[in-house]
Amino acid sequence: MEYIQVDIIGLSTSPSSGGAYALVLGEVEGSRRLPIIIGAFEAQAIALELEKIQPPRPMTHDLIRDLFDAAGADVVDVVIDELREGTFFAKIRYTLNGDEAQLDSRPSDAVAVAVRLGAPIFVAAVVLEEAGIPTEETEELADLESPAETEKEEPEEEPKTDLERKQADLDKAIAEENYEQAAALRDEINKMLGRQN
Repeated sequence: MEYIQVDIIGLSTSPSSGGAYALVLGEVEGSRRLPIIIGAFEAQAIALELEKIQPPRPMTHDLIRDLFDAAGADVVDVVIDELREGTFFAKIRYTLNGDEAQLDSRPSDAVAVAVRLGAPIFVAAVVLEEAGIPTEETEELADLESPAETEKEEPEEEPKTDLERKQADLDKAIAEENYEQAAALRDEINKMLGRQN
């Protein structure tokens, strides 16, 4: 299976998210973004480590890191290797006494452990192809157009079909970096395309 290395681009939330956050991963050598909806606790665990804030007592992911250390295991990497019915699946891959092994994990927990151990994060190419959101075109257009040029343009023609409207909404969400909404729209578009095939 082919894997693509990603970095953490950020964590975002919106008032309508009900406490959920979008963990946004981006290709190291590419322009696609992969938003994954995670819980507030997991988002906090990732953010604290990224900001190098030490809580007064070890958090769960600190305990996992310490267990790997105490056992003499080396975490090789974290892989997000499957997307099934809208749910992402991950593995923490490690070596112990020269043997390779892996632990099944939620992506949010795997990423929280990876940031604590400095382990690289990878996404299966098929998962990134299915759920990744391209951003290069949007960013290039934003760089090329000045505000004065944008005002002179004729109004765009309104999308006519449901699919075209959803795609236009997806493009807008990406431009506004609203990755949580973009992920929901991406899933809706994929369902619509699945029904058409």
